[in-house]
Amino acid sequence: MAEVISNAKEYSCTYRVYIEDTDLIGIVYHANYLRFFERARTEALRDKGFSLTTMATYDTYFAIHDAHLRFLYPARLDDVLSIKTSFVKEKSCSVMFRQVMYNQLGQLLSEATIHVVCVNRHLKPKRLPDKLI
Repeated sequence: MAEVISNAKEYSCTYRVYIEDTDLIGIVYHANYLRFFERARTEALRDKGFSLTTMATYDTYFAIHDAHLRFLYPARLDDVLSIKTSFVKEKSCSVMFRQVMYNQLGQLLSEATIHVVCVNRHLKPKRLPDKLI
């Protein structure tokens, strides 16, 4: 049964949409939503004291197992995106991230559920670091 990781708070960060993020008509290209969500997850982990480069020195990595995105409205050139990330513990070696993206008007643009597995450099499952749990 999935449960919110203890002491976990919702982490929020913001990004501006630049021309490089958009397609020919000025809306964020669909694959770039994954990039924005990835940045937000990385910052949420960093906020909890988990630099990905430091974790690598302990042979600890996160591999994406499953990703679900739902697009409600397009993000546009010059929008300021707010992404909220929360952690949900799945098993001893996996975490589900729930993420939502809003524009500067507070309009919900996209939702993501990303399931990651903690692995070592040989891609063998590894227990989540105690500090994360």
